Parts: sequence; structure tokens; C-alpha cells
Amino acid sequence: MRKKVVILGSTGSIGRNTLEVINLHKDRFQIKALVAGSNARLLIQQFYKFKPELIILTEKNNKIKDKSIPLKYGIEYVLDIVKSDDVDIVVSAFSGVCGLLPTYEALKSAKRVALANKEVLVSGGKIIKEVAEKNKAEIIPIDSEHSAVFQCIQAELKKNIEKIILTASGGPFRKLPLKKLKEVTVQQALNHPTWNMGKKITIDSATMMNKGFEVIEACYLFDMDVNKIEVVIHPQSIIHSLIETVDGSLLAQLGPADMKLPIQYALSYPERLKRSIPQFSLKEIKHLNFEEVDFARYPCLKLAYEAMREGGTKPCVLNVANDKSVVSFLQKKIKFTDIPLIIENALADIDNVVITNISDLLQFIDFVKNKIKT
Repeated sequence: MRKKVVILGSTGSIGRNTLEVINLHKDRFQIKALVAGSNARLLIQQFYKFKPELIILTEKNNKIKDKSIPLKYGIEYVLDIVKSDDVDIVVSAFSGVCGLLPTYEALKSAKRVALANKEVLVSGGKIIKEVAEKNKAEIIPIDSEHSAVFQCIQAELKKNIEKIILTASGGPFRKLPLKKLKEVTVQQALNHPTWNMGKKITIDSATMMNKGFEVIEACYLFDMDVNKIEVVIHPQSIIHSLIETVDGSLLAQLGPADMKLPIQYALSYPERLKRSIPQFSLKEIKHLNFEEVDFARYPCLKLAYEAMREGGTKPCVLNVANDKSVVSFLQKKIKFTDIPLIIENALADIDNVVITNISDLLQFIDFVKNKIKT
């Protein structure tokens, strides 16, 4: 029987790649619903091509006149569909904290969540893990780094894992003199050397906040102390992550920089389906280089470690502050080097609080949004 899939964020990079994977394995998966924020034009194109039972826009669009399209508007329909008994897998690929509540409700309804939204665990890791465990729901990571760790861990007992090593390309400014970082333009920051992604995550990759989020995410996904998670620069982006075992062995997952592979694995786990990407050849690898992270160059990564060590709501503050500062940078209101300064000030100014439920968490996020000025 085919598994029915809901894609949250179908018009984004992860969503589009997920549709390609499903299209190659129509005998295994069926698209139940596609959900987008405001990109109505592409969502309608996806409807005609992939024929889901339902499409949802979270923002109203009065330009769509075709009444035959099964289109709904609003987050309430998103929450209804992720809770439906007729859904098996929810791909959580919304950008930002807007994916938090739908992911929570999907896990509460015991769905498998193929998770691409880093902010879900960064902002609400404890609450998200608790609801997943209580309802015996699965969280399978889509991020290439976490997928790599997840795949490596399948070969080991938890007690044997000494360390998780996440790799990072270093972004477009790995070799740029530090004094020139304050002159970085939006266009330069959006020019990622390896991955083709949305604007927000591309800026996060340039600052390495993206990797900081992955460190926090890995703590929750794999129940690891933050001090046992290391980041190394690996410019080729061929080794996606590694685990180090207690005897000193290193297990790594290698592959091309193509998100279809971790997406397909998240959908099919524990099975492996035939590849949806060109065959990877070791003969084509000429160099595998690794470098230590320079925290002076990547202060956002250092802030992420500090926030996770302090715990509580600090990672949530980190996420909201980063989100607001990245938007301001994209709008050319602040400099590239202002991003970590805004985040650092927010972490210092906003106290840690105890939050035990999703409603209070969402209220806290709104409070932080209003508190931070960029």
C-alpha cells in the first residue's frame, strides 16, 4: 500500500526535491496534500502536475479564480490535514518557526515527520521530543548532515558513540580577510559555493548559524550532550557527517551534494530504494580537506554552542534573533557583521524562562519577536 504524504513547504527547495523523489517512486508514495505560504503560482502548477487531493495556502490569494481546484486557505486547514488518519508521512519543510505548530500536531497524531525545518527543534526541542516519544511518532531528519549521522548510528549501539562530527563547507567567506566581512553585500552572501537553497538558509550558511542550528538539532535528535558535538570545515561537502566511537573508529556517510538522497531515505526508512540521483564515484574525489572552525570568523556558531549550553529558552531566543537580523540584512538595513551582534544582545537581554507546553512556547516566540529591534 502506498504511503500518503503531506508536504509542508512544497514550493521551496526541499519541497520541490521531495516531489521529484515521489514522482520516481509512485508505486510507494502518494501525495495527499501540498502546502505553501504565498507562492500561489507555483503551488497551482504543482497541483496540475502531481494531482494531490488537496492544496493549501497559508496566505489568502484573491487572484486564483479556478473553482475546480481543491484549494483551502489558512493554518487551520494545515493542522487538520497533518492530523488526518489518512496521512502517513509529513514532510516538515516550512522555513522558520511557522513550521513549529504543524510539526507538533503531526507528531501528536503519531505521524512520521521527515524533518527539514531546523527551527522546530532549535525553538522547541524539549517539547517536540516529548510529544514524539509520548505518541511513538518518528522524527527522521532530512538535513544532509543529520541524515548522515542517522545512517551511521544505525550501525552502532548508542553506548558506543563518543562524538558526533558535523561537516560544514565554510560558506562563501571561508578565505575572506576578517576585516572585510563588514563590507559583505547581500549578493555576495547569497552566493553559496556548494548548495542551491532559499535566501534565508543561504545567509545562515554564510554566517554558519545554519551549522549552529544543526548542533542544537543534533543534541535533541540523537540525545547527545552539546560538548560531544563537533563541527569541522570540509569544503568539498562530500562527507556529510561522521560519528566517532569509543574505540576511536570514525564512521562517515559520503555522497554528492544532492538533497534527494536524504529526502528519499527519510521517506523510505528503514528500506533503501533505488537511487534517484546519478551514481557517485570515488574515482572523482581528488581531495578531502578538513579545517578547524575559526570562531572569530563564525561568531554565530559560537553563540549557538553557548545558547545550547545554557539551555532553556536560550536556543529559542537565538533562533528568533537570527531570523529578525537575517531579514534586516536581506533588506539592506544592517551590515553582515551586525547579525551576530544583534543575536548576542538578545541572548544577554532576554531572561531564560521555564516553558512546558506548545501554547506558552508560541507566546514566548511572539514576545521575543516584539522585544528584539533590528
